[in-house]
Amino acid sequence: MEFCQHARACGGCSWLHLSYAQQLKSKEASISRLLSSALQVALPSPPRFEPLFDPEKQPKGFRQKVAFVFGPGPGGRGLVMGHYARGSQKIVPVVECPVHSDRGNRVAFALRDQLIRAGVGAAAGSRSGGVLRHLLVRTSQDDRQAVAMLVVTRNDKILRRPVRALLELSERPDGFFINIHDGPGPFMVGPDTIRIAGNRHVRETINGLSYLVSPTTFFQTNALAAATLQRLVVADVGHSERVLDLYCGSGLFSLALAGASTRVTAVEENRQAIKDAEANARLNGIESGHVRFVCARVEDALNRPPRGTWDAVVLDPPRQGCPPQVIEAVFRRMRPARVVYVSCNLDALAAELPAILQAGYALDSVRAVDMFPHTDHLEMVARLSRR
Repeated sequence: MEFCQHARACGGCSWLHLSYAQQLKSKEASISRLLSSALQVALPSPPRFEPLFDPEKQPKGFRQKVAFVFGPGPGGRGLVMGHYARGSQKIVPVVECPVHSDRGNRVAFALRDQLIRAGVGAAAGSRSGGVLRHLLVRTSQDDRQAVAMLVVTRNDKILRRPVRALLELSERPDGFFINIHDGPGPFMVGPDTIRIAGNRHVRETINGLSYLVSPTTFFQTNALAAATLQRLVVADVGHSERVLDLYCGSGLFSLALAGASTRVTAVEENRQAIKDAEANARLNGIESGHVRFVCARVEDALNRPPRGTWDAVVLDPPRQGCPPQVIEAVFRRMRPARVVYVSCNLDALAAELPAILQAGYALDSVRAVDMFPHTDHLEMVARLSRR
């Protein structure tokens, strides 16, 4: 029996033809090849995957962030919900997604059915001038909590009946949002969000800390992997008194690092993420003197950094990696004793390493976390020290 009936057409999981053990071996080989090429010497130690799943079993249900795209049905009529086909913008209608949280799938398919009954159309490729773009559902790891967000081109009155019907079902989410995204570009979510009903967040617990996660801000898709990443970063930062956390999101690393002897300054440009991070600090009883959040572009914040020296810097940039000015500021101007770089893009990290090494740093270790099984993506934690 196939792991997923859509595996041959859907572009979401490109490695389902490999056993999970084979996937891990292939990722280890890719890390060694690319980073050794960037270093022009062998890695200081072979890359090691922190265990998350049994290598003998195909992992499932590990994505707490559920995401679907809407499109027109055959002939431009009707509505389908699914994922893009591999290498194209064609939408594969799906009736299951085994890597998603079970509750997230139930909420998504229940809303899809209500939208179809109400005759609501997709925004792209539809003859009916529809409004639907994406559906996002965020669940807690235990599936007890869920908030959903429907991304549309406009808040049309045609949405009222299907949304109201969803909120009366047993499969309703604990909170529901409408997000308005009427412009072009690669981003899934637009700038304006309206809360329709219920909770604003789900509450996730990572290594004993509580995090309020709203549907519009970034938080790691896989909570089990997030917990492992957090442990690795905290261990690699070590006993540092002053830590700068760049691209901090809603505080996954900042809150875990803040302590009696550690002061953390955390920078993030997403205003909602900063609000969430500050709420998370209060929720966990972390005093303001131990962590300070700054809402700014990282490049701008580094142009006017607080006076003094930093013992350690944490970098967790988006997929495209760090801009050259960030590499220059951190590794040539600030020169902390230690930098912990969390990367979700092996190619970007490999491209940046030569400049980092030339600035006088050594790569001490690389460890990998399989955030996204069945794909070629992974998360890495690289520890760098000033020579």
